[in-house]
Amino acid sequence: MGITYKDAGVDIDEGNETVRRIKPLAKATFRPEVLSDIGSFSAFFSLNAKKYTEPVLVSSTDGVGTKLKLAFESGIHNTVGIDLVAMVVNDIIVSGAEPLFFLDYFACGKLDANVAEQVVKGISEGCKEANCALIGGETAELPGFYQENEYDLAGFGVGVVEKDRIIDGSRITIGDVIIGVESSGLHSNGYSLVRKVFFDKHKYKLDSYFDDLGKTLLEELLTPTKIYVKPVLNILKHFEIKGIAHITGGGFLENIPRVLPSQTKAVLNLSNYKLPPIFNLLKNLGDISETEMFRTFNCGVGLTLIIAKENVDDINALLNSMKLKSFIIGEIKKRENDSAIEIV
Repeated sequence: MGITYKDAGVDIDEGNETVRRIKPLAKATFRPEVLSDIGSFSAFFSLNAKKYTEPVLVSSTDGVGTKLKLAFESGIHNTVGIDLVAMVVNDIIVSGAEPLFFLDYFACGKLDANVAEQVVKGISEGCKEANCALIGGETAELPGFYQENEYDLAGFGVGVVEKDRIIDGSRITIGDVIIGVESSGLHSNGYSLVRKVFFDKHKYKLDSYFDDLGKTLLEELLTPTKIYVKPVLNILKHFEIKGIAHITGGGFLENIPRVLPSQTKAVLNLSNYKLPPIFNLLKNLGDISETEMFRTFNCGVGLTLIIAKENVDDINALLNSMKLKSFIIGEIKKRENDSAIEIV
């Protein structure tokens, strides 16, 4: 017999087995608007235009980054899919849009249906949490491009919002208050620095236990990113949110200014909350400056909401009723120089 595709490193049978396993996981996320099945050449989603006056589609794409290396090393693959969804839908919700559907891209050196199934289980769980449908994706086996035990992930999402309800920061005014909504930990940013501090500099292992954390390093570092879709949509039923920042790569210093009008600045006073233990550990073990911490990590705040002062107590109470801690972390003031953010 001649050389086959499998001889070259691509196993079509394993690919078919992967599709067979992930099909029910995807279908479990379907919304009524989904018209196609997994396995079609493309996916169909019927937007119910009658629900909207001027519907605007909102899209986002993202990945998980080097957090994936912890999944490779530990053999735990069912949480990074949640991270993938969270990074995309949290970017969509900041504009006030409801995520509708999601697609994933899974690329590996050698396809293992067991690993792919675990990853998609996480993606399915994240989609159900965000109430968006996993309607399709791509599984690519690329021998010689990735190491056999490694893979990469990318996610793509689309949401919808009424044109006159887009949250773009334009209604932010001096005197508005900035609320911080707790993160579940590091989320999916800064992991190159995390690995350098814990593993390269201090030679800790994944199973190293920290009393400050009350868990192993692996348990802490693989904690999935919190998904904020349902809480934000719930708040928007009752109150106006003038601006939202998803605190990802760039931390407070880079992300909050993205939503501010040019004549305003954010003045942060972080005395209202304590830096969670994982961030204190990183800061102390790595001798990381405060500025570097606040432009690399979320530092315990995964989302910031900019709201009118009179709504602060009600919105905090609503978030707390959804089992989310929140706290005032700053206010909006007049910008007097080029700086759009200040920590006092």
